[in-house]
Amino acid sequence: MKKVIFFLCIVFFANYSIAQSESYLITGKVMDAVTKLPLLGASVFAQNTTIGTATDQQGNFTLRLLNGGYDLIITFTGYQTVTRRITTADALDKNIVIEVAQKEKALEDVVIKSSNEVKDGLIKYGSFFEENFIGKTINSNQCVIKNKDVLHFYFYKKKNRLKVLATAPLEIENTALGYTIKYTLDSFTHEYGTQMSTYSGYPLFKDMPPADEAQKTGWYNNRLKAYQGSMLHFMRSVHDKKIKEEGFEIQLVAKTNEIETAIPVQDFYGAINYSINDSTQLVEITPNQQNMAVLYNRQAPAPLYLAATGDVPRKFQLSILTIAPDQSIGIEQNGYFFDQNDIVINGYWTWQKVAEVLPYDFRP
Repeated sequence: MKKVIFFLCIVFFANYSIAQSESYLITGKVMDAVTKLPLLGASVFAQNTTIGTATDQQGNFTLRLLNGGYDLIITFTGYQTVTRRITTADALDKNIVIEVAQKEKALEDVVIKSSNEVKDGLIKYGSFFEENFIGKTINSNQCVIKNKDVLHFYFYKKKNRLKVLATAPLEIENTALGYTIKYTLDSFTHEYGTQMSTYSGYPLFKDMPPADEAQKTGWYNNRLKAYQGSMLHFMRSVHDKKIKEEGFEIQLVAKTNEIETAIPVQDFYGAINYSINDSTQLVEITPNQQNMAVLYNRQAPAPLYLAATGDVPRKFQLSILTIAPDQSIGIEQNGYFFDQNDIVINGYWTWQKVAEVLPYDFRP
């Protein structure tokens, strides 16, 4: 069974009003880290939302966000991408200053000219990359990368490792869910020794205009199906203390003499040491075991998943969360969780890649 660590930042740009009682304002300025001059036209957006903007001539920006937490992403041509975690508490700070540094072009040239680049890499590794990045689900069959020529493939023999970089954002069309995506790929790495894939980046999502009401309804139904049982669905269920009501079950996984045993629990919230800050609505969990099994009892695994993994048929979808020792996970009310670097995902959720991902503002 493959392990996948993944970090996705998904953005939609749209114009719509948000009820102020359920939202807060973020204001700030983006400037050059060296000259301290403001940057005009820098892209500022909250990941996994439909909310983004560009800075004005003074480098200023304003965003209205639904209550909860986000990764604020700042991008500007020729500059390094900056990520900053924000919450409702940041609404009190009216002078957020974000400094961005220029990219080191010399380092980029070294990477591009590396002798490890594979000639005809797209032919040799293109399909493998798409399967492990876009996915192998029914939806992935309707998800296409339009500019594959920007991909570069590097193979390191001594480490038995494949690395994929892109010289421009990937342009992806997902006609199953009704999205076009610009995905700025930081990197994709696959370790053949452990069969572990890791990828990170910053996608910008945009709703495709439906041809008619039938297509609009079809897209919504597909999005709803992708949401049910997803990690986003689970994190919201944990935050709202509706794990069982939403169809989930938690079991702790203990290991004795290299033998793993699943331990059913009666009190889900006691098993994960659930606590909530009444003022910020931030939930913190620290499972009693490093490995935690998450069962979604309302859907069986997809036949394609069983065929690809050789897993045994079940009446439920099974995923394993491995949390770093002595680490807790914070969950905001919109389902945003951190720190993702401390979580390894195994099982069914590794099946749900770019073709299945939804924004935080999707609500059934």
